[in-house]
Amino acid sequence: MAVIVTNDQTFKQLISENEKVVVKYYADWCGACKMFAPKYRRVSDEEQYKDIVFLDVNAEENPDARHAAGVDNLPFLAIFKNGQLIEGSASGKEEYLRKLLEKLQQA
Repeated sequence: MAVIVTNDQTFKQLISENEKVVVKYYADWCGACKMFAPKYRRVSDEEQYKDIVFLDVNAEENPDARHAAGVDNLPFLAIFKNGQLIEGSASGKEEYLRKLLEKLQQA
């Protein structure tokens, strides 16, 4: 599934209308965010995650979405189930993303 770029206006709707959502928070100036972006897109296309919605949120431009996950550093990954935050942490590692996705699938 393609990564959906969202903002404060559509964020709440997307996390509440989709059962399982993973969000990557980034900033345009963040080098680690830019390095992680291709990995995030690649994982989003994997068949085993087809039931999970992948979102991208610019943390600097969308304070409501940023606060919903308690973003404190970038890049930051968070998982939501039925609109509720399950877990989130600052990380640019594919291993952590996969750990979150496994947790989301089992939730």
